[in-house]
Amino acid sequence: MDLTSTSGGGDSRQIEETKPLLGGDVPAPEGTKMGAVPCRRALLLCNGMRYKLLQEGDIQVCVIRHPRTFLSKILTSKFLRRWEPHHLTLADNSLASATPTGYMENSVSYSAIEDVQLLSWENAPKYCLQLTIPGGTVLLQAANSYLRDQWFHSLQWKKKIYKYKKVLSNPSRWEVVLKEIRTLVDMALTSPLQDDSINQAPLEIVSKLLSENTNLTTQEHENIIVAIAPLLENNHPPPDLCEFFCKHCRERPRSMVVIEVFTPVVQRILKHNMDFGKCPRLRLFTQEYILALNELNAGMEVVRKFIQSMHGPTGHCPHPRVLPNLVAVCLAAIYSCYEEFINSRDNSPSLKEIRNGCQQPCDRKPTLPLRLLHPSPDLVSQEATLSEARLKSVVVASSEIHVEVEPASTAKLALTASVGNDSEPNLIDCLMVSPACSTMSIELGPQADRTLGCYVEILKLLSDYDDWRPSLASLLQPIPFPKEALAHEKFTKELKYVIQRFAEDPRQEVHSCLLSVRAGKDGWFQLYSPGGVACDDDGELFASMVHILMGSCYKTKKFLLSLAENKLGPCMLLALRGNQTMVEILCLMLEYNIIDNNDTQLQIISTLESTGVGKRMYEQLCDRQRELKELQRKGGPTRLTLPSKSTDADLARLLSSGSFGNLENLSLAFTNVTSACAEHLIKLPSLKQLNLWSTQFGDAGLRLLSEHLTMLQVLNLCETPVTDAGLLALSSMKSLCSLNMNSTKLSADTYEDLKAKLPNLKEVDVRYTEAW
Repeated sequence: MDLTSTSGGGDSRQIEETKPLLGGDVPAPEGTKMGAVPCRRALLLCNGMRYKLLQEGDIQVCVIRHPRTFLSKILTSKFLRRWEPHHLTLADNSLASATPTGYMENSVSYSAIEDVQLLSWENAPKYCLQLTIPGGTVLLQAANSYLRDQWFHSLQWKKKIYKYKKVLSNPSRWEVVLKEIRTLVDMALTSPLQDDSINQAPLEIVSKLLSENTNLTTQEHENIIVAIAPLLENNHPPPDLCEFFCKHCRERPRSMVVIEVFTPVVQRILKHNMDFGKCPRLRLFTQEYILALNELNAGMEVVRKFIQSMHGPTGHCPHPRVLPNLVAVCLAAIYSCYEEFINSRDNSPSLKEIRNGCQQPCDRKPTLPLRLLHPSPDLVSQEATLSEARLKSVVVASSEIHVEVEPASTAKLALTASVGNDSEPNLIDCLMVSPACSTMSIELGPQADRTLGCYVEILKLLSDYDDWRPSLASLLQPIPFPKEALAHEKFTKELKYVIQRFAEDPRQEVHSCLLSVRAGKDGWFQLYSPGGVACDDDGELFASMVHILMGSCYKTKKFLLSLAENKLGPCMLLALRGNQTMVEILCLMLEYNIIDNNDTQLQIISTLESTGVGKRMYEQLCDRQRELKELQRKGGPTRLTLPSKSTDADLARLLSSGSFGNLENLSLAFTNVTSACAEHLIKLPSLKQLNLWSTQFGDAGLRLLSEHLTMLQVLNLCETPVTDAGLLALSSMKSLCSLNMNSTKLSADTYEDLKAKLPNLKEVDVRYTEAW
């Protein structure tokens, strides 16, 4: 044959590399031990032209069979040779034609290709490749030299990858396998082909190898990780490899591989990943990597330096994807801490299913004894029929929600709350508790507790960066955490730092995220306000949030209306204690005529006059609005509700600030008052209804009331520490017509005695007492 194997004009890519697939070794840098180097790079880098990996294309094909006779040699000469056009596909294991006829009637397996060479003819150079196969040669003719070289490198790559897949699928000696992995990595790094699959293919081969061989030693694990490290610098690890990395982080968190190899990989993931939803194992690997950093001796200091490296040294992070990815990792990690409780909740019917009657509880698995707590302090003074509702847990219904009532004692009643719309009850309403109740008790395991502490601390670190704070506030709105997390005291206490940073930021795009995104979906403002499950500072954070929101609120009246509707009690309590922001809020409510009820207006006025700063600001307001003075001249309020968590001192300050001669109805329910407040209550001559539900009012105060408030008609002592000694004194209050002694230490004898001595008594509640 007139075929010569020349270089085609000095091209150095003459033939396929002759490195053996098994047993061949690539020398490591001198003085290094196998597995001790974190990142082993290729010895040679390919320079010159770059090509895209071909998957298919059009090319001319000619097959030459080895001549056996003189006649066959003549028939295969270049003058009688026939070329066929074919559309060839480079599959994973063979070279095949889209039209399997002629020369390409049968596909050519990569295992049958003995050699790939670049060729040129003697007289008229053509752009040809020679594939040596048993019994002959396949010639491929391209349109130009670039396409010829592209086919050449693509065929070589496909052939080598096919061989490595076959060889590494049945490993025998792991030290030889490690050498082959290094050779495979070097091949990918030096290939002139530029394609995502060039680096991903070796990673997938190694990933499959590891998934099928789970009995490797730790040292073998580390050696393989070090060998593939150069490929990971510019490529995400495939899913199976991520699981392998996660396992290594959990089992060997102090390994140098974690710090030196995984760090650049995780940094690349955080900088370039666009959607963890499509690749959740990348998120899980990042999550386990950060936990491994936290297990080091320096702990959170190492994590802090890692976050700092991701942000960069300047005041603005140059990588926009870092913050969303970090927040996504934090949210997923925090969610996993409460997964056991969430799964238990998910086994029970949802509120929407309950309303629509989609599924009966008998079809569900039994749930853990978790309860959702619900507040009703504002309803206490208005509806006595709702006075037993303390803790509520959903049971089942179709058009309404049935709840099981459980007071602090062993009380268990049935109460029904109608549902008038199709929206889900808002998040905070499901978690709000009466002041006498505590949050849901959640105990996390040691590992979950460490995970929670680590990722809440990361959220704190993120909130310290000025350029990240607006985006962080937006990412945490609406509240993205499960109800179980919001009911966990440790979590909300730690997260409070982040909310404080939002409240202190003067930028409107930051602190506006404290509010709910829409009606019915409460935000951080509601969660950390007095009465919310996260409030543990008597309203200090609430006051700072109100201050910053009022300073930039372009809808002041709307915001005041919201406060008056939902948070008037906390505002009055803080104003009663001298908080200047709340004093200003109450003055604005009066100035804008936000409050329609005269009794509530008079209570606000009395609250303002109880402190020096409030009295001064109220006088300035009266100079502008004389009708307020006219309102006050009509007398004090007839109804008064002390805000929850108020103390004896708060009540004394309020009652001493104005005229309460007309006061007939006073509610102290769910406050912290004791018997000491009785000396102020006896100065209310017109008082007819007194609600002391769930307070610490005892026998001493009850005896004092019975001596002076002889006109009292309605008295609620539910869940107070009173005993027979104090209750017997009520026999002198002949005007009593309604008496609630639910869940007290009332005895049967005392109850009979009171019935005999109180002729006007018509309504009595003695449930969960000895007399019941």
